[in-house]
Amino acid sequence: MPQTQLTFLSWNINGIRAAVRKGFGDFLQQHKPDVIGLQEIKISEAARLATEFDFAGYTEVWHSADKPGYSGTATLIKEGIKHTVLPKLKWDHEGRIQTIDFGSFIFLNIYFPNASNDGLKRLAFKMEWNDKLLAYLKTLEKKKPLVIAGDYNVAHHEIDLARPKENTESPGFTPEERAWMTKFLEAGFVDVWRSENPEKMQYTWWSQRGGARSRNVGWRIDYFCVSKKFLPKVSKPIIHDKIMGSDHCPVGLTVNI
Repeated sequence: MPQTQLTFLSWNINGIRAAVRKGFGDFLQQHKPDVIGLQEIKISEAARLATEFDFAGYTEVWHSADKPGYSGTATLIKEGIKHTVLPKLKWDHEGRIQTIDFGSFIFLNIYFPNASNDGLKRLAFKMEWNDKLLAYLKTLEKKKPLVIAGDYNVAHHEIDLARPKENTESPGFTPEERAWMTKFLEAGFVDVWRSENPEKMQYTWWSQRGGARSRNVGWRIDYFCVSKKFLPKVSKPIIHDKIMGSDHCPVGLTVNI
């Protein structure tokens, strides 16, 4: 009988080698997602090819940044699930975007830029990058509906972080980034978890300073967003905030195919 559902996870693992040392392989075998998008893999193509990763039962799709040990994405897909990996974008030098066609929809694993704690020096770069991405997404969407997972590096509304008043000029909560997220959603996409949990405060990232995670002083910056017309096809959005191993936690979604 053909598979009628695909379970997706997305996780900023803050370094693939560190994640493996912290038990990522055990996590994968325990949760057994059909597809998992990983962000911030922090490994060059050369280093990856020289490293043996044992993700048994999964096809690996890698996209390293040009700069070694920085950024990058990877997607693991259970063997036997039909898919087509679309070409990498010429302007994506930091390995931030993966595009994979699953037949009835297109999945994107994305690691959005950080505006930078150093005086927001990457904010202008991020806004330009975001606009390029949105244009690409709208072109793709003319072909098929989209499922867009990843670390968006923005808390959209005050409910999406524990201390909004103190962070109005912090990277990830600037007016510019929040306005772009509004523009993105108004362009025809839905933040699935928030659509089902309009008043719930739950986070996906915590600073590694000051015991933020133990005190749950966090931010929700990891999302699954989908084309509005595809919303009836997705269900069970979840934030796995008890899973450790990174400063982010995994988020998940089920797609009915």
